[in-house]
Amino acid sequence: MNDDFQCTIKKPRWSHAPMDDLRIELNRQAGTSLVEQIVEAIGKSISEGRLYSGARLPSWRDLSAQLGVARGTVKSAYERLIDEQLLVARGAAGTFVADQLPIAHRADTSDLRGPLPEFYQHPFGDPAMVFQVGIPAQDVFPYKVWSRIASRAAREAAMASVSYPDPRGEPALRAEIAAYLSVARGLVCSPAQVIVTSGYAGALGLILHALDLKGATAWTEEPGYPMTRTALSMAGIEPVPVSVDEQGLDVDDGLARAPNAALAMVTASQQAPLGVTLSLARRHQLLEWAARRGSWIIEDDYLSELQLIGRAAPALASQDSYGRVVHIGTFSKTVSPGLRLGFIVVPPALANRVGDVAAALAPAASIASQRALGEFMRKGHYLRHLRRMKRTYTARRSSLQRALKTSAADEAMAGLALLLRLPDGTDDARIALNALEFGLAPAPLSTWYTDAARARSGLLLGITNIPDEGLDACCNRLKQLAGIGQEHGI
Repeated sequence: MNDDFQCTIKKPRWSHAPMDDLRIELNRQAGTSLVEQIVEAIGKSISEGRLYSGARLPSWRDLSAQLGVARGTVKSAYERLIDEQLLVARGAAGTFVADQLPIAHRADTSDLRGPLPEFYQHPFGDPAMVFQVGIPAQDVFPYKVWSRIASRAAREAAMASVSYPDPRGEPALRAEIAAYLSVARGLVCSPAQVIVTSGYAGALGLILHALDLKGATAWTEEPGYPMTRTALSMAGIEPVPVSVDEQGLDVDDGLARAPNAALAMVTASQQAPLGVTLSLARRHQLLEWAARRGSWIIEDDYLSELQLIGRAAPALASQDSYGRVVHIGTFSKTVSPGLRLGFIVVPPALANRVGDVAAALAPAASIASQRALGEFMRKGHYLRHLRRMKRTYTARRSSLQRALKTSAADEAMAGLALLLRLPDGTDDARIALNALEFGLAPAPLSTWYTDAARARSGLLLGITNIPDEGLDACCNRLKQLAGIGQEHGI
C-alpha cells in the first residue's frame, strides 16, 4: 500500500448533504497520527463551509473501509470531533455536523506589532546587547545555586496541596522581603503590608487601580521613566512633568504646575535616568505636601541598594510618618527580568484595599518562582549576590570610562548607566537606532523627556553587560555614530 492515500467521499445514496468536496488525505509518513489527520480534514471542511450544519457523515465503519484504516481509527476521530462540538451523534440515525456559528472571515493581522515598539526596539527574549540599560549582568548570577533551589521549589510546589494560594504572594517570600527591606533599605514593615506582583508594571497597575485616581493629575519626573507616563495615561491619570535638578524632584515646580495633584511618582534613591538622590530637604517637603493635600506618593525603588558609590540612600517610605508613600520594588535588576517578580509595600491603611484588588484582578503568580526566591533570600544568597554585583559593576564602570576616553564634563554616572552627554539638538534617538545594527543598544536620553523643548540629548550606556574584550572597538564605533571627535575632549 502506498504511504500516501487520498480519499474523496462522493455523495452517498443516504445523504442529503453535498459531500463531494470532503477530501481526506492520509500520509502514513507524516509526523501526525492518522486520527489527527482525519480530525483536521473534517474540521477544515466544516470551518470552510464545505460541510454544512446537519450534514450526515458516513458511519465510521464505512469511512474506515474507504480510507483503508482500522475502524477504531475513524471512531476515535469522530469521538474527538464530537468532543470539540463539531459533530453530534444521534444513535442509530448516524453522525451529523453540529450547528455552527456563521463562518467568520479571517481577520487581517498584517498591521499587528509587538507591544509599545517605541520602548522595545529589539525583540523580546533576545540576549542582552552591549550598553543595554535595565538588564542585569548575565555572567554574575549564581546559576548553579539558583538551579538547585528552583528545582527543589518546583517539586515542592507540584506536591503541595491543591488549593488557591494567597493572592498577595507566598507568606515566606513576603516575610523575607520585609526582613530585607528593614536591613537594606531602612524600611520597617510587616509582611502583611507586602504584596507580591508581576514585576514593576504589575505593581504599578495594581496600585493605580486600588487608588482609583481616574481624572486626577500626577507629578512625574522630567526626565523620567517613559513607561510610567504611559501607564498613568492608560489609567486615566494626567501626567504633569516636574523638573529634576541636582537635588531630585523639584517640589516647588510641581506646586507651580499642578498644585492639586493627587499623586507624585518619584525615584528617590537613584533618579531614573539621571541618577541623583532626592535630598533630605526635598523629601521632607514632598512628604509634607502629600500629608497636607491628602495626596499619594509612589516610590519606584527600581535599583534597590545597587548604589556603586557609598551606601544607598534610605527608601523614602522609611521616612514617611504620614502613611502616604507606596513603595514599589522589583527583582528584575537584581536577579532577572525573566522572573517577573516585584512587590508593593503599602501603608497599613491601604493594605486591605490593595489585597482585595490583588485577589480580584492581579493575584501573585508563579508559586514555584516565589518559593525559590524566598529560599534564595533566606539562605543569604541574595545579599551575597548583590555584593558581587556591586564589585563587578564598579570594575566595569571604570573599564567603560577608560575605553571612552571622555572628560568628566562629557559624562556622568546615572545609576547603572554612564550618561554620555551630547550637544543640544543632537538626534540621539537616531544614533541609538543606528547603533542596533552593530549590536550596541544605548538608550537615548531625549526620550525620557515629556517636553521636547526641555529635552537634553545624550546616550545612556548600561555598564552591566559590557564585554571584557572588544570594549574599545564598541566605544569607538559608538563615538563614530555620534559624531564625537577631538573637539569634544576625546
